[in-house]
Amino acid sequence: MTSASFSPPQSASHSPSHTKSSAMVDDLLRLQKASQRISSLLDLDQLIDRIVNEIALSFGLVKANIYLYEPDREELVLASVHSTLNAGSYCLKKAKEGLVGFVACTGQMRYAPDVRKDPYYIQCEDSTRSEVAIPLLVDDRLVGVFTASHPELNAFPPQQLNLLQTLSSHIAFAVRNARLYQQVRHEREQMTRDALEARSIQQALLPRSSPYIPGFAINGLCVPVGAVGGDWYDFVPMHDGRWGLVLADVSGKGTAAALLMAATRGVLRSLAEESCTPAEVLRRLNQLLVDDLPPARFVTMVYAVIDPAKRTLTLASAGHLQPLLIHGGEARFLDTEAGLPLGVGPGEFSESEIELTPGSRLIFYSDGITEAVNGDEEEYGQHRLKQHLLQPGTSVESLLEDVRSFANGFGLHDDATVITVELLR
Repeated sequence: MTSASFSPPQSASHSPSHTKSSAMVDDLLRLQKASQRISSLLDLDQLIDRIVNEIALSFGLVKANIYLYEPDREELVLASVHSTLNAGSYCLKKAKEGLVGFVACTGQMRYAPDVRKDPYYIQCEDSTRSEVAIPLLVDDRLVGVFTASHPELNAFPPQQLNLLQTLSSHIAFAVRNARLYQQVRHEREQMTRDALEARSIQQALLPRSSPYIPGFAINGLCVPVGAVGGDWYDFVPMHDGRWGLVLADVSGKGTAAALLMAATRGVLRSLAEESCTPAEVLRRLNQLLVDDLPPARFVTMVYAVIDPAKRTLTLASAGHLQPLLIHGGEARFLDTEAGLPLGVGPGEFSESEIELTPGSRLIFYSDGITEAVNGDEEEYGQHRLKQHLLQPGTSVESLLEDVRSFANGFGLHDDATVITVELLR
C-alpha cells in the first residue's frame, strides 16, 4: 500500500540552510498527514497494517513492526509486520528479549546504528544493519513497541528519529483508542449473543401450543419489548382435568426481569400442580417472593383455574389489571378484590368464581397493551381494548396488531401479553 503521506525526503541543490528548513517543513507536513490518517481508523487490524506498510515503504525499510503489550502475561505480541523477507509471528518477554523487550521495560527509545554491535539486538533479518525501537506510551502506560529496520548502517539520522518518535506518540493513542473500540465492540457482540440465547431460553418457557380443553378455545401471546422481558403466561394441566392459567408481569425490563420471571414461573408451576386454589397459590408464592425478591422488585399476577366439567373459572389477582368479560355483544371489566403485588409484603388474596356461558370470552392482559402510547402521548387504554374485542373475529394476534397500529411507529414501550378464554358450547 503506497501513500503520499510518508513520501521520503527528496534531495535538492539548495543552500544548506534552505535545504534544512525545507526538510523540516516537509517532515512537519508528513507528520500532520500521517497523524490524520492514523487517527481516522478505529479498526485495529487496518490501523496497524496501514502504519507498518506506509512507514516501511516511505523510508525504504527492511521491516517495520508493531508489538502490542499484553500486561496480563507481560508479553509483547507481534501484531503486524511489513517485511521484504519472510517473517514469523511470535511473542517477546518484557525486559528479557531483544530491543523490543528492553524498550518496553525502560520506556525509552533505543537506536542501534549497527545491530551487530548492540547487545540487545536479536537477529531476525540477515539484511538488517540498523534498527530503532520506540515505546508506544499513553500517559506513561505501555501500549506497545514500534520497530523499524534498515539495510544500511546508521540509516536513521536524528531528524528522522525525531519524526518517528513524534509519530509514535500519535500511533500510541490511535492504537489505544482502536483497542478500546475493539473491546467495546466485542462486549456488545457478546451481549447480543447472550441476549439472543436468553431470548431463546425464555421463548422455550412459554407454552408451545394452546391447551386442548373440550368445549373451550384458549389462546395466548407474549411480545417482549426487548430481547427478553418480564411478562409471561402459562397453561398448567392438573391431574383432575382442570387447567391453571397464569398471566404475570415482573417489574422492570430486560435480563433482570427475565430471570425473576423464570424463577417465579418454576415456583408457581410446582404450587399449581399440587392443585392448590388460586388464592392459596398466590399466598404461598408471595411468602417466598417477599423473602427472595430484591428491593423495589415485585410481580403482578392473575391466576385462574378452569373447571371444564362445571364450566367455571375461579381467579385470584395480585395487583393485576381487571380481566375483561365479553358476552352477548356486551363487555365489562370484572371487579376483582385484588391483593397486593407479589413480593411487596405479607398479604391475603381473595377469589372470584365466574360461571361461563356459551359464547362468552374472558381476556387477561398486561399493561403493555393498555399503556401503549401514540405520538400524542395518548394511551391505548381499556376503552380501545374493549371496542376492539367487541368486534367479530378478533383474536390475540389482531389485538396486538391494533395496538401497534395505534402506536403508529412509536412501538411498544413495555412487554405486551394477552390470554383469551372462550366457551364455545
